[in-house]
Amino acid sequence: MTQVPGVGRHRIAVPPQAEPLSLVSQDGIALAAMHLPNPSSSTAIVVAHGFGGAHDQERVERIAQLLNEQSSVVAVTQRGHGDSGGMTTLGHREPMDVEAAVAWAREAGYDRAVTVGFSMGAAVVLRHAALLGPGSSDAVVAVSGPAYWFYRGTTPMRWLHRGISTPAGRAYIRTALGTRVDPEPWPDPPPMPPTEAAARVREHGIDLLIVHGDADGFFPLDHPRALHEAGSGSELWIEPGFGHAEGAIEEELVRRIGTWAMQGAGRGASPELSG
Repeated sequence: MTQVPGVGRHRIAVPPQAEPLSLVSQDGIALAAMHLPNPSSSTAIVVAHGFGGAHDQERVERIAQLLNEQSSVVAVTQRGHGDSGGMTTLGHREPMDVEAAVAWAREAGYDRAVTVGFSMGAAVVLRHAALLGPGSSDAVVAVSGPAYWFYRGTTPMRWLHRGISTPAGRAYIRTALGTRVDPEPWPDPPPMPPTEAAARVREHGIDLLIVHGDADGFFPLDHPRALHEAGSGSELWIEPGFGHAEGAIEEELVRRIGTWAMQGAGRGASPELSG
């Protein structure tokens, strides 16, 4: 198996202004995270990385620092990645990881929490807001995310599915990326797909921005267009020359996402996570 492009294990020390966090998900998974405060902001942007990432991975930390120019940031390492516990369920149970970060931000006194997810993390933040409804995220940004589960239409996704479906492949991913994949299959029927999640996010009245590159080698443009169509009233940015997720995004686009996040509307109080 060859390494999936766009992911890797390069990790760095958290920046000096960062506050390391130890969070716990609703189902008891210990999660590593960091808080980057911005004293001038009452909004916290919660960053959810893609498959193979972590909050202290160089490409993720770069995004967090850029967003921190305008807002406080909470970047969480999702289960099965980096220093967090458990095993990744590839978007099924990870909404609980995002909720742990959002709940911390609320308890820390932030008036608004905006979730920004990349690739797998994009599906996670959509599902998080869809499942919890009003009062979960005040706005959602899905960057380079899939519209459908089980997609194998590109070479990187065929490699990824081959890897996660066999013991040898999962061992390779654990060694090469430091990512532990849960061998337990998804339930039947599978978790709510991203398109349905996008529809529910908008039904809940939560602002939704979908960002995708026209040079994305993982998910072609039918994915963001399907998310946008399902999420009636969402905003869609198709970015010329942008590849996939954290490893390809340019600073100018990150700053534009930050500006949008600071302008999004907020609503409601948070219910229990279910489904």
